Amino acid sequence: MMVAERALPFDEMIHDEYSRDFKNQAIARPHYKQFSQWLSQQGDAYLHARREEADLVFRRVGITFAVYGDGGGTERTIPFDIVPRIFQAAEWSRLEKGLRQRVTALNMFLHDVYHEQHILKAGVIPADQVLKNAQFRPEMLGVNIPMNIYAHIAGIDIVRATHGEQEGEFFVLEDNLRVPSGVSYMLENRKMMMRLFPELFAQYRVAPVTHYPDLLLETLRQAAPAGRINPKVVVLTPGMYNSAYFEHAFLAQQMGVELVEGKDLFIQDDLVYMRTTQGPSRVDVIYRRVDDDFLDPEAFRSDSVLGAYGLLRAYRAGNVAICNAIGTGVADDKSIYPYVPDMIRFYLDEDPMIANVPTYMCRKPNDLSYVLANMAELVVKEVHGAGGYGMLVGPAATQAEIADFKERVKANPQGYIAQPTLALSTCPTFVESGVAPRHIDLRPFVLSGKDVRMAPGGLTRVALKEGSLVVNSSQGGGTKDTWVLEH
Repeated sequence: MMVAERALPFDEMIHDEYSRDFKNQAIARPHYKQFSQWLSQQGDAYLHARREEADLVFRRVGITFAVYGDGGGTERTIPFDIVPRIFQAAEWSRLEKGLRQRVTALNMFLHDVYHEQHILKAGVIPADQVLKNAQFRPEMLGVNIPMNIYAHIAGIDIVRATHGEQEGEFFVLEDNLRVPSGVSYMLENRKMMMRLFPELFAQYRVAPVTHYPDLLLETLRQAAPAGRINPKVVVLTPGMYNSAYFEHAFLAQQMGVELVEGKDLFIQDDLVYMRTTQGPSRVDVIYRRVDDDFLDPEAFRSDSVLGAYGLLRAYRAGNVAICNAIGTGVADDKSIYPYVPDMIRFYLDEDPMIANVPTYMCRKPNDLSYVLANMAELVVKEVHGAGGYGMLVGPAATQAEIADFKERVKANPQGYIAQPTLALSTCPTFVESGVAPRHIDLRPFVLSGKDVRMAPGGLTRVALKEGSLVVNSSQGGGTKDTWVLEH
């Protein structure tokens, strides 16, 4: 497999740099035509003022995340871009079907590896890749959970890229199944766009996303232990110093449920209770935003103060639901990612509707040799890395950085994968110099309960630095509203 040369990226709004009308203006794709005309009529001063208004409102409401390092945490707003990413209805429908297929297979994989392990016995995935994975939880072996759903909330990172002869094709970049974040920004970005530019929503039939908290609450309630008529749901947060605390509080408020910390919960007779001013109140479903290691000091890290002692016992007894399930991380580890297309074929007897990015597994000697020889042209990632950390973007790295990363990979080959540097699609973005193309990705949120459902849209992240492919907020990325047209 050769590394493809990076072609001109697919532009979400403009056909290509050569398509121009009689006024020598770039021709917009049909579903962007109205917006392109509107944008061309707005002055930079007006757009700057709207962007400053958005930033002021976000700060006032407290829509921030924490950045750690450099002597402590600092609160920042995620930069918000006023140019939306727009999907045609038919295009979104195809993407939605592919995401449902993928998440269904991932949930089947999780149930299988904690029960019969058919896929391992068939040799489709090397058993050691799963059973010796740091995210595999032997404590979950044989544990039955409602509807066999492990990943109730999945955030699947999607890129549109030109790779070889495939122009503007969608690829799955990453599966986020542990505690996927970002949906609050999807909701707040829509609210902000409707506040700033109400006239646009009169011109466009944009599918709503405001019902996502209702879908989420319904999904969580469906996961409740059998026989609980009106299950009590709580959101478990590590606390106000967590980088995503705003989202935890936001979702609890939107769903009308309690936001709790580990100290607010206790376990008695394998039942989970919440401390309240009226006395103990039984908890049926925990939407946890705490990693496995910190959920239960009795079962996992004994020094954790973020979870509740005995929670795993209550979970194994079937007296509480934890969403997402303990042990879900084994399915979103980057060392397992290359096998997801095989999972789809194995469990569903279907071909994947959305392809993976071609991936080299450095634990394989031939792949390792290729990666070391071509690192300057590849993106190399730690299998346990997240947030844009633990990775090298070869074309943007210095010789010294590449040499250092080669030594890291040689020392621990099984800890790394590598992928071609794809020409990620761009979307017009309002930056200091005006409207200019910037690379983007998309994180749709897939909810699995009795049905697999999605809100029409997702979190579009944008790399604000010219030429950058890193969209993570912790690395200076921003966000956009994502529009799915109803017709």
